[in-house]
Amino acid sequence: MKYLLSKILVVSVFAVTSFAHASGMQPDTSVVLVDAGVGEGTINVTNTSSQTMLLYTEIKNVPEDQEELLIVTSPISRVEGREKQLVRFIFQSDRPLLTQRLKRVIFEGIPPNSEKGKNQLNMTVSQNLPIIISPANLPVNNQPWKLLKWELNDKIIRVSNDSPYVVRFNKSFKLIPIDVDLEFPRTYMLPGQVDEIQVPSGTQVSSDIKIRFNPASIYGYQGVSYEASLVY
Repeated sequence: MKYLLSKILVVSVFAVTSFAHASGMQPDTSVVLVDAGVGEGTINVTNTSSQTMLLYTEIKNVPEDQEELLIVTSPISRVEGREKQLVRFIFQSDRPLLTQRLKRVIFEGIPPNSEKGKNQLNMTVSQNLPIIISPANLPVNNQPWKLLKWELNDKIIRVSNDSPYVVRFNKSFKLIPIDVDLEFPRTYMLPGQVDEIQVPSGTQVSSDIKIRFNPASIYGYQGVSYEASLVY
């Protein structure tokens, strides 16, 4: 499958055409939620093209967590134009989860071949979504970013996630009121994860400095920014 996708990409880049047609698969939500207690999670994916397409579904591990916890019931499926396909993610593990886990899923629609004699390029549009797997009976927390702990020591900001929840956010954040822009190492923090961010040399810090960042809810929505206090 990887060879097929690579071949299509090469053709898309180097083919000389007079017309380009973009098609893609559109998930109904921006996050896939899997309940380990139920044993699965589902999402509908719509073929936005008027033509039949093949839907390829591939689960990716994040670098910090390589354990295989999910299988897709139909990694390749045929979806008619403007129709929906229900994709199921089955949880599999020999031991119960103690914390939420984070994976990624890529949905890609492969269009049919162009008609013979026509200079037409079919371009695929892929979607890369987070998957959050929750342990059985873990209470829903719509604001897990409030559980992060922030410390400042010798110009190093130390942020810890001691909670059982995955926390997601925009990569950039700001020190206020001094208006200094910084970045997280990534756009998420897993349970038990600790990150350290260096404050730029020459920055004057004081006890009233706070962190302002933009978190994402478990459903993928980003609301107002959140301000967290630093412990010195």
